[in-house]
Amino acid sequence: MSDIKLLITGSKGRMGQAIIRAAESQNVAVASTVDVGDALVPALEKADIVIDFSSHLFTNELLDECLKQKKSLVIGTTGHTNEELARIREAAKTLPVVFASNYSIGVNTLFWLTRKAAELLGPAFDLEVVEMHHRLKKDSPSGTARTLVEILADVRGLEYDNDCKHGRFGDVGARTPKEIGVHAIRGGDVVGDHTVIFANVGERVELTHKASSRDTFANGSVRAAVWLADKPAGLYDMQDVLGLK
Repeated sequence: MSDIKLLITGSKGRMGQAIIRAAESQNVAVASTVDVGDALVPALEKADIVIDFSSHLFTNELLDECLKQKKSLVIGTTGHTNEELARIREAAKTLPVVFASNYSIGVNTLFWLTRKAAELLGPAFDLEVVEMHHRLKKDSPSGTARTLVEILADVRGLEYDNDCKHGRFGDVGARTPKEIGVHAIRGGDVVGDHTVIFANVGERVELTHKASSRDTFANGSVRAAVWLADKPAGLYDMQDVLGLK
């Protein structure tokens, strides 16, 4: 069994339960768990690394206590505000932090392929991202979809806030060469589907990943925690964990 001890936040939720199972399957000890109403401080004292899939509303409190106790952190929550994102980046100057929008090995391969495809296909291809999740998902677009758009924007020299179009409604005019469309679908119990579309006149390339189980994210988050155990302070993502950079 690994020597590291985990604290799992959001432990009563579907992802929390999946992470507990994943830790057991990878022989990593879960020293403590936290959910709504539980005391964070004593739970954190028992652990070396936190895996957080609770809510972005919990991020600031968790960062404060991790900084006090010098605990490493794997963050899987999405929907952070710009202020919360800034807090994560600041904390990573002191703590080792893995922060990723998706912990699936397959999705991180999709990230890598998306960058390569955008570089190879060039500006003649229009860029669109479509994501679908279960009816209970609160934030939109998904963190994974945002990451995909950010990758495309980086390759094209564009900016997410200025050049991303969240759906289209009404008389919006013809598509501009610069824009990147992102579209969110919600329904049923879909764990997570993401498609990147590269569309040109006469041809279209589509890259798709479909998740059928939360276990893929849970397994990746535990793998990230084990990888993080001996790392210095810094902000890492799953591309670092998988050696794709």
